[in-house]
Amino acid sequence: MTDQGILGEEQRRQALVVWEYHRLHHPARPCDAAIGLGSHDLGVADRAAELYHAGLFPVLVFSGGNSPTTKARFPRGEAVHYRERALELGVPDEAILLEPYATNTGANITLSREVLAAAGITPVSVLLISKPYMERRSYATTRRLWPEVEVVCASQPVDFDHYLKAIGDDKLVVDMLVGDLQRVIEYPARGYAVEQDVPDDVLDAYEALVRAGFDSRLLTS
Repeated sequence: MTDQGILGEEQRRQALVVWEYHRLHHPARPCDAAIGLGSHDLGVADRAAELYHAGLFPVLVFSGGNSPTTKARFPRGEAVHYRERALELGVPDEAILLEPYATNTGANITLSREVLAAAGITPVSVLLISKPYMERRSYATTRRLWPEVEVVCASQPVDFDHYLKAIGDDKLVVDMLVGDLQRVIEYPARGYAVEQDVPDDVLDAYEALVRAGFDSRLLTS
């Protein structure tokens, strides 16, 4: 059973504020390599295939093992399912590298960098392809862990309401929005990411959603 249609009008407004903050709206442009960041969202693989066919990169790493939100959806692991989807969409096997072990964003970046290096690739620029609300956190993480590379972020060009409908689980999406924002706020002090300015209206929306119970993805320590 999914939690569809659970958002009241004010909660939807608050979630939309957080959603828009997470998205960076980088113009898509050619990069030396791309990394498809594992998650519960198979749309990452769809977007990666689209951008590959647009000629924006020659090689693509799919990165991700499993997490509590993806084990049922992707039993063989996020990266493996992403690769299978990209092959279905016409991306050639020789253009895809696999990193099937990462369980967090920092590992996505670090291990994907190692996979690229093992293939003899040292990119100057990397296109990070993620679910829409992971753009800011993946950018901040990469700037900390791989500061010499130029980072461009991309995700499916979908609005918030259509994304909720596509995922089919409002509670999961808003919990993830809130959890990602907590990490944007807290991870710089832990050395995991560079600091990002968080406007007051975004903080207010975040705090209201936490009070409303959208908290299953919050850090507990």
